Amino acid sequence: MFLYGFMQRAFQASILISLIAPMLGLFLILRRQSLMADTLSHVSLAGVSLGLLLGYDPTWVNILVVVIVAGILEYLRKVYRTYSEISIAILMSGGMATALVLMGLNDSGATVSIQQFLFGSIVTISVQQVWMLLILTVVIIVLYSIFRKPMYTLTFDEETAYTAGLPIQFMSVMFNILTGVTIALIMPIVGALLVSAILILPAAISIRLSKSFNGVIFIGIGVALIGMIMGLMGSYYLGTPPGATITLIYIAIFSLIAVFK
Repeated sequence: MFLYGFMQRAFQASILISLIAPMLGLFLILRRQSLMADTLSHVSLAGVSLGLLLGYDPTWVNILVVVIVAGILEYLRKVYRTYSEISIAILMSGGMATALVLMGLNDSGATVSIQQFLFGSIVTISVQQVWMLLILTVVIIVLYSIFRKPMYTLTFDEETAYTAGLPIQFMSVMFNILTGVTIALIMPIVGALLVSAILILPAAISIRLSKSFNGVIFIGIGVALIGMIMGLMGSYYLGTPPGATITLIYIAIFSLIAVFK
């Protein structure tokens, strides 16, 4: 019964992740912010370490940390407008350094828990996390339906978006926050080290297969479903980390498409 329970939650979480990953991943690619996902995953690791150190639920502490850092990231992007990659380098190194210091302050039991967040585990998925993912999925789909055209304009021509009266800074911060919260929620499943690949690769693959914006999203959802389900099954039967297994399947799909297309 336990086996059936956690595998059921794992597949439920996989389906939800597959629905939102291509949406966020496509905008990250088009906005040239693919490394932002890596940055927020490093910061998320610091949030988890802080939660374990303080004795609070690491997921909630992590969400609070990434929301704060998402705002800082947008501020630094404005400060270093010409060299926007500097903000990524600062926060990525700062997040990892903070995580390592906090991991050093934690006891051995907490260190084991951090290892689960580092590499991911299908056993640790709780009912609460599935519900939180469901709520996040609904929020992202609704926001995508409402703000698809404004985000499209902001992504390709920020000056035109500003001239049109769009709240570009607010939209950018909200996008960063949604990306950070998504990373915080899927990190226990796929691991902090490879969470960015789960967001970016489905969209990167679908870009090669479709020329339309919506086509990329729908194909990306299909690719994400295939990779997530095959990866979870492979992880369970082979005893490998789920994030690494899913990532290798995505890379295999990308390689096949690159060869035949």
